[in-house]
This record gives sequence, structure tokens and C-alpha cells, in this order.
Amino acid sequence: MAETFLFTSESVNEGHPDKLCDQISDAVLDACLEQDPDSKVACETCTKTNLVMVFGEITTKANVDYEKIVRNTCRNIGFISDDVGLDADKCKVLVNIEQQSPDIAQGVHGHFTKRPEEVGAGDQGHMFGYATDETPELMPLSHVLATKLGAKLTEVRKNGTCTWLRPDGKTQVTVEYYNENGAMVPVRVHTVLISTQHDETVTNDQIAADLKEHVIKPVIPEKYLDDNTIFHLNPSGRFVIGGPHGDAGLTGRKIIIDTYGGWGAHGGGAFSGKDPTKVDRSGAYLVRQAAKSVVANGLARRAIVQVSYAIGVPEPLSVFVDTYGTGKIPDKEILQIVKENFDFRPGMITINLDLKRGGHRFLKTAAYGHFGRDDPDFTWEVVKPLKWEKPQAQA
Repeated sequence: MAETFLFTSESVNEGHPDKLCDQISDAVLDACLEQDPDSKVACETCTKTNLVMVFGEITTKANVDYEKIVRNTCRNIGFISDDVGLDADKCKVLVNIEQQSPDIAQGVHGHFTKRPEEVGAGDQGHMFGYATDETPELMPLSHVLATKLGAKLTEVRKNGTCTWLRPDGKTQVTVEYYNENGAMVPVRVHTVLISTQHDETVTNDQIAADLKEHVIKPVIPEKYLDDNTIFHLNPSGRFVIGGPHGDAGLTGRKIIIDTYGGWGAHGGGAFSGKDPTKVDRSGAYLVRQAAKSVVANGLARRAIVQVSYAIGVPEPLSVFVDTYGTGKIPDKEILQIVKENFDFRPGMITINLDLKRGGHRFLKTAAYGHFGRDDPDFTWEVVKPLKWEKPQAQA
């Protein structure tokens, strides 16, 4: 076997204070879009002990009760008393919302008079999409496992399997890989780390036993675990104080957890609380679809796609494709195929991915990842058929 290496990805639960903020910001976005699909939303949230603040720039015809959204979101996560880190019904809620800057509004969407193909990017920036054939989700295994462990922690907390669990928690998975001519091949899980908030009564031995039986065992395929796999389960020994009581939270601080777990690249812009004219979000969704389609159509085993924008300009400044040497045809030809099959103009991304729809759609993205999930609301995960001619094999 080729020489192996270790790569680690992490995730955090929906009760982590940063993720709480992401979910509140996206719940606000959903509420605005549900009543007014043309809402322009840039919503931020921050939190600390007994306090949640929502602030930003929102222009909408929707009648939104921001305080109610904050309290409902906190309650649905499980923050129902000071003992668990926040009391949804008693905490202080501050709201400081202003309308979108008229300078930005005019430059981006001409006060809503532009046709979809003329809508400019909401800001400058560059976004990356990534895909790899190492998992059925076309996502990195280290990231998939870390994310699913976090989601399972929430599941067994809410269904009563592990009554001692509290909302906050973090996971981390180290996978041993080898490089097969540019493609990443997972060999085994080297280390599993879980730090989860718990009540006062549970013992460390019970925590370890329950995590192995009810969280790790159902999530990590047996073929990746062996006698040498290392488990660090609540290594600090005590994690009773959590949520906003344990640490401050802020929207947009978990962007690597939101995307690919450190694989590929990230342009730097956060997603949550932003309507689709903000290309930090919509552009990143489209390049994920492009990268995933490249891999799913057999053009490459691994791919990254970058797009960049200028504020107020519809057409992207650049589009880039790299298949890490795994492409079946040259990358410049794959780039041309991507350009022919994907419309990178922000207004058209919104239409083609149906990004003006509210409900609880974007709230679902705000915990456990924006990519690699089998949900009809995640339209950017739909593989697009790409026509290409396979090179003839040498005789």
C-alpha cells in the first residue's frame, strides 16, 4: 500500500453557541423569505449568558417578530433552562435591525427593477466548491463522520436514549488516508474525539459507554474501526456548563464545519443569515453543485471549483477548476464544460436553485453542514448531467 497520512475534521452540535447563532440568523431569513421572496437579508446573531442579540440590515415587506423567532429557535434546540446554558423564555433578547444600505441596493439590484440576469453580486468575493468520490455523498469521509456523530448526539438526546445529554457538544475524527494518483482513499479511522455537555449526575464511565454504543457504533462503519483506533470521550473530564453560559457565540464562525471539514478550500465568507443575492452563500452553493457534478459524471475523482465576483456586476470575474490530476480529460476542457452547464450570474443562481423559498429551509442548513445531505430542499446537491466524450483507450 502507498504511504498513508492523517487528516482531521471537526463538527459542533446545534447547541454550540456559534451554531445557535447561525440557526437564529437563518430562521430570520426563512421567515422573511416566506412572506416576501424578494427580502434582502443580512442578519447576524450573537449570544452570551442570558442574552441573545439579533442585528444587521434587512429590507423586507414581511412582518417578522424577531424576538419570537429567537425564543422559538433556542427552545427547539433544547435551551429551556439556565441549567443547560440558556433559558429561551427568560433570556434577554435585543434586536437592532436596519434597512439595507441604499448604495448597495442600487448597485446590486437597482431597487428591485433589474431583470434576474442583470442582478449584480451583493459583494465582491470568491467561493469554492469541492467534491470527492471517497463517500456516497461525494464528501470527505473525515468530515462526513464528524458531522454525523454530532447529529447522532442530538438525536439520542432528543429521543431520550441518553437522558444525561445536554445541547452543546463537539466532535472530531481523524482518518488515515493514502493518495491514489490525486484521489483520496480512506483506510481506517485513527482517532475519534467527542466532547459533549452532560448533566451533573452521570459518570464518566457511563458517558464513554453510551457514546460508544449509541453514537459511535451506529455512525462509523465497522470496517473503519480496529483495535488501534483511539477514543477520546469527554477528555476534559467534566462538561456541565455549556451553550452561551459556557462560551460566547456569533454567526459565521464555523465556516469550515459548514463546508468540507478543511478539505478543498473556503473563500472566507459565511453563509447563514444571508439572502441569495449574497454570493458568499449562493455562489458557494452553485460551485458545490458544479464540483459534485464533475465527479458524479465521471469527469474526475476529485475536483474543486472556484468563482469570483465584483459587487454590482452580474458576470463572474473568474471561474477555475482543478481536479488534482484525477481528470479523465484536461482541466481546461472540464472548465469549459462547467461554464457551458452552469450559469454563475447571481440572479440566475437564485432561479435555477430556487433560493427564494422560505419555510424552514435555510434553518436546516445551519447545523450539520450545507453540503452532502439528502434533502430535497438542498437543491445544490442535485447532480447535473454533463455531456463529454471519453478519450479512446490506447491499443
